[in-house]
Amino acid sequence: MTIRSVVKGCGSYLPKRVVTNDDLAREIDTTDEWITRRTGIRQRHIAAAGEKTSDLAYEAARRALASARMAPDEIDLIVVATSTPDRTFPATATTVQAKLGMTRGAAFDVQAVCAGFVYALNIADSAIRLGEANAALVIGAETFSRILDWHDRSTCVLFGDGAGAVVLHATEASGTAQDRGVLTCRLHSDGRFNDLLYVDGGPSSTGTVGHLRMEGKEVFRHAVVNLVSATEEALAATGLTSADVDWLVPHQANLRIMTGAAERLGLPESKLVVTVDRHANTSAASIPLALCEAVSDGRIKQNDVVVVQAIGGGLAWGASVIRW
Repeated sequence: MTIRSVVKGCGSYLPKRVVTNDDLAREIDTTDEWITRRTGIRQRHIAAAGEKTSDLAYEAARRALASARMAPDEIDLIVVATSTPDRTFPATATTVQAKLGMTRGAAFDVQAVCAGFVYALNIADSAIRLGEANAALVIGAETFSRILDWHDRSTCVLFGDGAGAVVLHATEASGTAQDRGVLTCRLHSDGRFNDLLYVDGGPSSTGTVGHLRMEGKEVFRHAVVNLVSATEEALAATGLTSADVDWLVPHQANLRIMTGAAERLGLPESKLVVTVDRHANTSAASIPLALCEAVSDGRIKQNDVVVVQAIGGGLAWGASVIRW
């Protein structure tokens, strides 16, 4: 027998304020048609003044625990994927831990930008497989609105705020691809492409928070190729193929990237979970937000094969295969 990390529950949180493309068009030189045609985005949620990443993460975690019918004191590990922490330190995860009233186990952050949730999922899954944790909260949470240059129409229209979380629980399994749970994760990065997507600030470089900068065409060029490669690698590791996939839940960055990757994998758009039109790019939060939506509306069902994939600054990318 072996140990698998089974998804016991999920939860999400989106700030109340909704900003549409038309709202942005009143502030900067852009149009709803321009944004929608290039990205698929129609609106995004923006955190309220004083609403921190830890607040979003806590709400998503609380809802995930309720979904899993578990109490905070049953959790051994919290991993928060974020590029917009409350503070340089301590980790936002420890703030979430305190808000949940959890005084046991461990809590820390992971920073892999838009690929952060896949990285965090891999870390939590590994801890459970090794017997270091029996249950884990994996959270993606971002307030990207705080690092946007709202005068740069090429970037500020792309992002939104939000948080999503899943609860993983150790379960004995046979060790085959028929098991429920996280079947495999495959992670990659290539630091030669740091300057394609970055923030022009930091405590050791400028002493400022900085703003997000991106070479959009170059990121697009790398995205589809790397996402498809990582997904094929992950499927091969499980002995599954694209034909076995019930749902593809990609990082919600750009609809053209998402449909392009699905097409190369031989998956119809009907198997693609899409939230980018309403959430925009919420970085590490986008995959768990999309997962929670597809679970809550009944699309993702028990025993479905779900592939999650993401690419972000670094460049960092990866894919995971989960039997729900």
